[in-house]
Amino acid sequence: MSDTDGKKTLGLRGGSGSVKQSFSHGRTKNVVVETKRKRVVVPKPGASKSSGSGNPALGDPSKRPAGISDAEMERRMKALAAAKAAEADEAQKRAEDEKAREEERERRRREIEEKAREEAEREAALKAKEEEEARAKKEAEEAKKREAEARKKPAAAPAPKADDPAAAQAALQKQQDRGGRAPAAAPRGREREDDNRNNRGKGGDNRRSGKLTVNQALTGGEGGRQRSMAAMKRKQERMRQKAMGGNDSREKVVRDVQVPETIVVSELANRMAERVADVVKSLMKMGMMVTQNQSIDADTAELIVEEFGHRIQRVSDADVEDVISQVVDAPETLQARPPVITIMGHVDHGKTSLLDAIRNANVTSGEAGGITQHIGAYQVKTESGAVLSFLDTPGHAAFTSMRSRGAQVTDIVVLVVAADDSVMPQTIEAINHAKAAEVPIIVAINKCDKPDADPMKVRTELLQYEVIVEEMSGDVQDVEVSAKTGKGLDQLLESIALQAEILELKANPDRAAEGAVIEAQLDVGRGPVATVLVQKGTLKRGDIFVVGEQWGKVRALVNDKGDRVEEAGPSVPVEVLGLNGTPEAGDVLNVVDTEAQAREIAEYREQAAKDKRAAAGAATTLDQLLAKAKADENVAELPILVKADVQGSAEAIVQAMEKIGNDEVRVRVLHYGVGAITESDIGLAEASGAPVIGFNVRANAPARNSANQKGVEIRYYSVIYDLVDDVKAAASGLLSAEIRENFIGYAEIREVFKVSGVGKVAGCLVTEGVARRSAGVRLLRDDVVIHEGTLKTLKRFKDEVKEVLSGQECGMAFENYDDIRPGDVIEIFEREEVERNLD
Repeated sequence: MSDTDGKKTLGLRGGSGSVKQSFSHGRTKNVVVETKRKRVVVPKPGASKSSGSGNPALGDPSKRPAGISDAEMERRMKALAAAKAAEADEAQKRAEDEKAREEERERRRREIEEKAREEAEREAALKAKEEEEARAKKEAEEAKKREAEARKKPAAAPAPKADDPAAAQAALQKQQDRGGRAPAAAPRGREREDDNRNNRGKGGDNRRSGKLTVNQALTGGEGGRQRSMAAMKRKQERMRQKAMGGNDSREKVVRDVQVPETIVVSELANRMAERVADVVKSLMKMGMMVTQNQSIDADTAELIVEEFGHRIQRVSDADVEDVISQVVDAPETLQARPPVITIMGHVDHGKTSLLDAIRNANVTSGEAGGITQHIGAYQVKTESGAVLSFLDTPGHAAFTSMRSRGAQVTDIVVLVVAADDSVMPQTIEAINHAKAAEVPIIVAINKCDKPDADPMKVRTELLQYEVIVEEMSGDVQDVEVSAKTGKGLDQLLESIALQAEILELKANPDRAAEGAVIEAQLDVGRGPVATVLVQKGTLKRGDIFVVGEQWGKVRALVNDKGDRVEEAGPSVPVEVLGLNGTPEAGDVLNVVDTEAQAREIAEYREQAAKDKRAAAGAATTLDQLLAKAKADENVAELPILVKADVQGSAEAIVQAMEKIGNDEVRVRVLHYGVGAITESDIGLAEASGAPVIGFNVRANAPARNSANQKGVEIRYYSVIYDLVDDVKAAASGLLSAEIRENFIGYAEIREVFKVSGVGKVAGCLVTEGVARRSAGVRLLRDDVVIHEGTLKTLKRFKDEVKEVLSGQECGMAFENYDDIRPGDVIEIFEREEVERNLD
């Protein structure tokens, strides 16, 4: 079949050509291809004119997108040109930066290579030098060995010449025939052989240079130590500093060194930033052989500090308290604060009941025996909106120190006097406390609702103690009140508010808090708890504080209603939780910045108190101790151990115990504390033979078991009256009984008889009273006692009788006494023991 059968040949317009293609097996094929001519674009006749009249950059308006004006097109073209220019600048800048980085990398690489080359050259030089020294040493040793061998050999025949090989061979053969050894090679030949061996051993033979052994892989190189990267960096740093002139000696830093009364040598060196060895060396030059752990005094430390060129600052241990700022607040920072009012007066005059009436509460029922035995702190808000802080103090005589503390922290004292009882001893004491604290007094005459109330008598008796009320033309306010009926309470609050306005009480709440501990106790569930009256600043939860010999961090603040608060401002009483121990009532609370400062201050105060007690004991001489022991020889002691619920009660009990006793007996408090009775208390009581007294506390289970086993008596009290009375009764039992003599009769000696086996017997007439056989007798001669003793016999006629009545005759004989005469008078008496009591 032909290729052109019934078909038109496919052709191409324009020029065409034919190309012959070759295939395998000799096959070929002709292919027609088109030859394209180059297109030539001829501009239209009006195109040049239109393009010359407009902006050439804008192009043909007919080819623009629809809706694009000339101005918009021009703006787009400018933006495009600016973008291209910015891109070109950025590319140029990148190229320059890359070039600069490349140059810096090249420079650093050259520096590193140069340093590495220098280091390699230096190491190679050192290695070559070491090899040369080792080779020289080895050659010297071999030479010495050869010389020694040569000296040992006997003199031999002269060796043949080197240039006569036949003679040398004959000599060698002759020596072998004798059974000897071949002589050593010539020295020059041996040296050459050794050099070749050394060269092979030291790298002369490089046959194994390209092989890696396990030793090389593990240790690096031939097993030698390589320089670490850190060593190389240190070396480079030294070289850089040397190049920059950094090896110059630094200027000495002069420091202010604080030196206490005694300081450890190492601590002194640390504060001066000097080496301990240098400080010890300086001390040894001064003749003091000390180590770094020994202490030196401040004078020696001053010499050392000055020798090293520093400045000394002498400080004392008491300087730790300087962190407690005692700054005076500026007047513009002061703000008005509530007044602190203390209720004082005699026991059972109605102080707590009056405060209950003001607070609309009932505290008296919660106190044992109906009397206050703790300081209570409360806040009251009056109807007018004024806030008042009240302190309720005990009135019993044993709580003198509590009343004193209440007067020291108060602004106003309300003196409660019962209208039916008038002025009493604790009333007078409260007046004295208020005058000592220089605080104003408001007299509240209570129990005016009673029929026998006499307020005028109270006002009159107060004149004796320089308390002149307004009705007596004085300046002390007085109010007649009744806690039971509520009479005069509003007038009392108005008087307090008026007095507070006169005082103009102000404090700065925006400073570190400062307050006074009113009461402290050890609570079973909460630990040590202190009732604090904030005086300055604001006490917040989380504050770190120091109080007396204790410190802590405020874990919680509890107000008088039992609610937890976040902060307490001036004149606000709160319970503070978070102490590390129970403080003393009356201690001052100060807030500090850090726990370290608080701990340091507390430790310093504790040590100072311990030193003070030790000094007080050490001041007693041996003569004084002996004199005291001799004076106390006839004094009986009642030892007791006291545990109370709060610190104030414990102090009051101890003070009351000190007042019990006289020249013959006294009460000694072995130990007193706050909290429950523990096993250690029982152990101390057993060793001393003392009872344990618990005031509003109980013994825990181990303590009870221990007391039962050891036979220690534990007595519980909740009213201080009962406690004092029982201890007084126990102390009275230690008093020796009083001996009283009762005269029962007189007898006159009429005649003296001598009876064999008995001695002298007085024939007597009982002139008065009665004569008893068991009674004591005194013999009076001319009204002078010449003998006192007992009767050996009393007879009526021949019978031994127990007594002889007045007017009857009898015979008497004295025990171990015979000097009796007629006319002597016999005084007959009986002794009676009478128990004594402590007043």
